[in-house]
Amino acid sequence: MPHVLFLCTGNYYRSRFAEELFNHHAPSIGGPWSATSRALAIERGTGNVGPLSVHASKALEERGIVACGADRMPKACSLGDLEAARLVVALKEAEHRPLLTARFSGWQDRVTYWHVDDVDLASPVAALGDIDLQVEDLIRRLRQA
Repeated sequence: MPHVLFLCTGNYYRSRFAEELFNHHAPSIGGPWSATSRALAIERGTGNVGPLSVHASKALEERGIVACGADRMPKACSLGDLEAARLVVALKEAEHRPLLTARFSGWQDRVTYWHVDDVDLASPVAALGDIDLQVEDLIRRLRQA
């Protein structure tokens, strides 16, 4: 089954929201697409409490989406995760390209980068709204392919 791998730093907020949003809309593609998400630096998420950010959970609820993976704790990315994905999307190039270079050398140029700020630089409404638009565009492109 072809799938998208969404990457962020802690696999708690941005990538998890993108994963749930993509999986909610994937049936409209007309094929067996799905998404997963992983962390590039899970150890940096020391302030993350529980399996899913309250901001991501609330935004999904506001969109009428039940988070299927709401109970799953954040997971670190492995080489196998990267190799299994048809498409890999890192949520912010400036933040995630250096992590990919350091931890998965050779993958940094095989990833699609979005430019979605974390909560230290953007409000959840703005950041998750941006992910909403990016996922919508991705779904549209996959449907047309």
